[in-house]
Amino acid sequence: MKNLILLIFAALAAACCRTPQSEPPLRPSEYVSTLVGTQSDYTLSTGNTYPAVAVPWGMNFWTPQTGKMGNGWAYTYGSHTIRGLKQTHQPSPWINDYGQFSLMPVRGKDRIDENARQSWFSHQSETAKPYYYSVYLADHDVVAEMTPTERAAVLRFTFPESAESGVVIDAFDRGSQVKVLDDRTVAGYTTRNSGGVPDNFRNYFIIRFDKPIETYRIFDGGQEIKGDAVTGKHALAAVYFTTRRGERVNARVASSFISEEQAVRNLETELGTDDFETVKAKAQARWDEVLGRIEVAGGTEEQYRTFYSCLYRATLFPRKFYEIDAAGKPVHYSPYNGEVLPGYMYTDTGFWDTFRSLFPLLNLVYPSVNAEIQAGLANTYRESGFLPEWASPGHRGCMVGNNSASVVSDAILKGITPQEDIATLYEAMLVGRDKVHPQVSSTGRLGHEYYNTLGYVPYDVNIPENAARTLEYAYDDWCIAQVAKKLGNTEDAKQLEKASQNYKNLFDPETRLMRGRNADGTFQSPFSPYKWGDAFTEGNSWHYTWSVFHDPEGLATLMGGKARFAEMLDSVFVVPPIYDDSYYGARIHEITEMQVANMGNYAHGNQPAQHMIYLYNYVGQPWKAQFWTREVMDRLYSAKPDGYCGDEDNGQTSAWYVFSALGFYPVCPGSDEYVVGSPLFRKAAIHLENGKTVEIEAPENGPENRYVSGMTVDGKAAGRTFLKYGELLEGAKIRFDMQPEPEKDRGTKPGDAPYSMSREDCR
Repeated sequence: MKNLILLIFAALAAACCRTPQSEPPLRPSEYVSTLVGTQSDYTLSTGNTYPAVAVPWGMNFWTPQTGKMGNGWAYTYGSHTIRGLKQTHQPSPWINDYGQFSLMPVRGKDRIDENARQSWFSHQSETAKPYYYSVYLADHDVVAEMTPTERAAVLRFTFPESAESGVVIDAFDRGSQVKVLDDRTVAGYTTRNSGGVPDNFRNYFIIRFDKPIETYRIFDGGQEIKGDAVTGKHALAAVYFTTRRGERVNARVASSFISEEQAVRNLETELGTDDFETVKAKAQARWDEVLGRIEVAGGTEEQYRTFYSCLYRATLFPRKFYEIDAAGKPVHYSPYNGEVLPGYMYTDTGFWDTFRSLFPLLNLVYPSVNAEIQAGLANTYRESGFLPEWASPGHRGCMVGNNSASVVSDAILKGITPQEDIATLYEAMLVGRDKVHPQVSSTGRLGHEYYNTLGYVPYDVNIPENAARTLEYAYDDWCIAQVAKKLGNTEDAKQLEKASQNYKNLFDPETRLMRGRNADGTFQSPFSPYKWGDAFTEGNSWHYTWSVFHDPEGLATLMGGKARFAEMLDSVFVVPPIYDDSYYGARIHEITEMQVANMGNYAHGNQPAQHMIYLYNYVGQPWKAQFWTREVMDRLYSAKPDGYCGDEDNGQTSAWYVFSALGFYPVCPGSDEYVVGSPLFRKAAIHLENGKTVEIEAPENGPENRYVSGMTVDGKAAGRTFLKYGELLEGAKIRFDMQPEPEKDRGTKPGDAPYSMSREDCR
């Protein structure tokens, strides 16, 4: 007994001596919670996400539906009932959905409409993974499960003993069709959308059950229809089986934006003879492959869960909008002209958000995916005459700027864009400078006439959010200029670089902030730096003043030098979270998210502010960037249902975390540099598509050691505060020395700062 006790103590001691969580013990997909961000509503966003059951960049997502038909908040964590298992293409609640339909297992032949069929559920009986979802539907005594492919899925229902077990197929209102083809097959289409589609838009679906349908009912809304098909305003079908307790019924589902025939092809090609467990295993393997491109170690369990949950969100959008034809070639229904055309197409993203870090993440870690996206953008221009700024699935009126220029330029400059599309995309960027879409004013450049003559969009010409537009157009011009240089178009480059300095036209030397300017050259008055909207977009002057991604050095000069720049940046965190919401007439959720963060007027929950922290590197105070990046990661992100501090926005807010946790961030897409912050893990590895691996080590890292005292790249000491794309591409070995106190002598020399256009030694 004594020896046994000694052995137990020895084992416990050995276990205690091990470094906790030094290596993630689970597969990457097992760390992901798809419920992160779902504890949201229109008043306060903690992500505004839904639990997407999908494969990376898949054409179709699936989600449990708690909201009523048409509600942008399709699933909210605080809800108690589920109305259906919905195929969705929704990028955000504000943009809403298109091409949606749902299946709902029921017990009882009177459970047809969404209120009658809804069932109570509990999160205790819910499993939410990227590749799998399961829930117990208490009112029907049914366990419902889902697992996906890119364009298909298998749903599995475990029924009780009942002669009235069934599945309600809801094709939604605003025009739809459902038809029972045989005793195992239901087909139809849905047209419900929220805009951005031609008149001939349809999402065709096919559903095959592995148990014969005994009886069925067909409805148009609340009216039952005789026969086996209905085409009407709101088509529904309910199919029924007699089941024994514990009997499983599988529904194999696929859809197509092209035709019913293509939907069948998608079903047969992607599912084949695979059963539920095989599809599930393949989906999980795909997620492990994509998430495993980045390995992290030397962190806590919570940090792993937050990191991989963010990486999951960053690899969902943009979503594929192309299909594979009978010859094995990519083909797509064009949401721009309504034709079926060859080639790639992606959709469901807004570049105002995602140009900042989502697309740079694709360029570094998943370049083959972005190559397809860029080919799809060239097709968008060919089919519509414009590059998209917000697509879902076609042009949507949302946000400001011409940030397609950043997305396209960065890919071309990093050698990712297919060679055959470069000339088309360069032409598209130039065309977009001088045009605005006739129906969708956020596509192209609203106010280009003023911008191209005065050098800014005036405050007093009835163009809202004019200062934001000016600042973004100036950066976009710099991006296009870099492509012009690469292509040898020197005259274009010269003119565009001159235009990229237009940000200076809005700088008010009195307040040292950006300010709306009237057509006669006077500044807008009265002026409050706390006023949201008006001259700016979902933010105020404190947020937008820093939107000079390509020239922080030039901005610092306007402010009176680097010390004054740093003081102004400090002020963002010092001033209280006061605000002026008079432009909107009410407090918008982004304002609330800034207030509750307890970081002064810093608003990480919205995109204009997300790069601000890293600007300390440009003015010789990198330790402040290190402090604040850790503060934001530690305080504003988690793997819980309220794990974001604002809208997740199609991977952008998640990509910020992914980059920041690795220790660097792309402040200026279009340049070849990443700005150094404070790595979160003791080890990380980025497995690049070219076969090389970026190795990152910070052996002393920990909660108390957030400051960088030294950095080596491939064994050589580097006092600079940036990393270069080229060295990462070669598989750089980066080491960070970390300590608990700021190292105020490091990164302070002029050559240590990242790229700025105004630097004489600009790289």
